[in-house]
Amino acid sequence: MIDPGIVLFVVFFALLLLGAPIGVAIGCAGVFTIWRESLGMPILSANFFAGIAKFPLLAIPFFILAGIIFERAGIAKRLIEFIKQLVGAMYGGLAVVTVAAALFWGAVSGSGPATVAALGMMLIPAMAATGYPKPFAAAITSASSGLAIIIPPSIAFIIYGYITGDSVAALFAAGIIPGIVVGLALAATVYIISRKRGYRGEPRTSWKAVWIALLRAFWGLLAPVIILGGIYGGIATPTEAAVVAVFYGLLVGFFIYRTMHVKDIYKILVDSAVASAVVMLIVSFAGIFSWAGQSVNVMDNAANFILSITSYPMLILILMNIVLLISGMFLDAISIYYVFLPIFIPLMEHFGWNSIWFGVLMTVNLAIGQITPPIAVNLYVGANIANISLEEISKPVIPFILASIVALAILIIFPEISLMLPRLFGYIQ
Repeated sequence: MIDPGIVLFVVFFALLLLGAPIGVAIGCAGVFTIWRESLGMPILSANFFAGIAKFPLLAIPFFILAGIIFERAGIAKRLIEFIKQLVGAMYGGLAVVTVAAALFWGAVSGSGPATVAALGMMLIPAMAATGYPKPFAAAITSASSGLAIIIPPSIAFIIYGYITGDSVAALFAAGIIPGIVVGLALAATVYIISRKRGYRGEPRTSWKAVWIALLRAFWGLLAPVIILGGIYGGIATPTEAAVVAVFYGLLVGFFIYRTMHVKDIYKILVDSAVASAVVMLIVSFAGIFSWAGQSVNVMDNAANFILSITSYPMLILILMNIVLLISGMFLDAISIYYVFLPIFIPLMEHFGWNSIWFGVLMTVNLAIGQITPPIAVNLYVGANIANISLEEISKPVIPFILASIVALAILIIFPEISLMLPRLFGYIQ
């Protein structure tokens, strides 16, 4: 008799190898295991509904909608112009602008591929026009866009908090400093490469131009203050803050920048509905997969197997991070959370690890996975915008992958980097 846990994962990976979409593969594996083990097929409909009928998950479609509205409002363009004027002609100026813009855009988007699309359309051609090779320009845009799932508000943190029961606001707070740490590692790598190869930014016109660019970008720069300030000030939950972000974006687009028109609303709603549907379908199917795995005890067995390898916490942690790095090459972040978190939660409890800190480590790992071939969603979007092949972008992205891994190691060694703000805001003791 074949172990049902093996059947679950074999069916899942077999469907992936056959080219099935991740959501379909994970859902079919769960359904097949439930049917094969006679766990009760009628549970599927209730499980599917329960997987998405949660108030915290409402934040996901609203943050997706807010990100699309902010992009259509022209906020990204004004932000990039301000940072360009600020950095001037320093080595790697435009590439550093890309990292800084991704840090900011992560505070209104929460999605890596969406950030590549929003920033790449402007920054990749701009870098190419000033002497940066297109593969390098696409690589740094794709790599820095991974910051969007670390810097709050983050869709990844919302899913993590839903699965583990942790406060989403605490996870958002925990992601701020680690996001900056990863951003600094990327910026330092950009500077070293650019200095070696002679890549420079454009000289600023004058300090008056910096001031003018700041005024033009002011309403966009205010967005993260409003969104995150409402959450940390105890005024709004993350879901309520997401709704506020939507209306703030509409206010800026229609009445302040006047870059949006009523006819744009339909296209914005369609785009956000499609993007939200993809995410929520994966959430629902992944919930079925996770329930099936727990019902046949595959999660407990896997956790016990890992503990049988070694009893040293640091070795276990390194092993878990290696598993996540490899998984990130093939799976999306949401699926990884649902597949591996039920296995990792007993390990966290066994070693007494802080789940907020572990959530940051896991999310940074998945951000690295978004730029690690063969299946790297950010690289695919970046390569498509730059009109180059995945092979061409894969080599120049390697230094940024290594820089991100160094930043991850720092976060592992110094947990307080992640826990400092949650403690300060009173989310944890």
